[in-house]
Amino acid sequence: MSHGVYNLTPQESFNECGRGAVILDIREEYLTAYKNFKVDDVLFLPYSQLECSWSDLPHDKLIIVADSVGTKSVNAVNFLLQQGLPSVVNMAGGFVDWERDGLPIIMNNAYKLSGSCLCQLKPGKKGKTGS
Repeated sequence: MSHGVYNLTPQESFNECGRGAVILDIREEYLTAYKNFKVDDVLFLPYSQLECSWSDLPHDKLIIVADSVGTKSVNAVNFLLQQGLPSVVNMAGGFVDWERDGLPIIMNNAYKLSGSCLCQLKPGKKGKTGS
């Protein structure tokens, strides 16, 4: 428990997904186009849209909130708990730690990201330019 939020490691999150939990990926679309969690139940709801669309989330499953590194997800967990969702936890380390730990991912190289550091990731170029 940290900052009033229960945290799971990526491995614990993966194990919970095998028991029916759902990952709520709150990364923005340009971050999810390239790499995604490879588990049976992933919901995509960007953090920027959370306040408008949270009511569509399942109330009968454990929801594991994940972002890129586990920072915005803490705020999302607190928000969802305040809205009355009964079982919401944070994935500590987010997608970066998930991938580092060798857990399953899906990659779409057409959307590979570029940038000099994680905080400056930008969508790569799609297709050829010019004619």
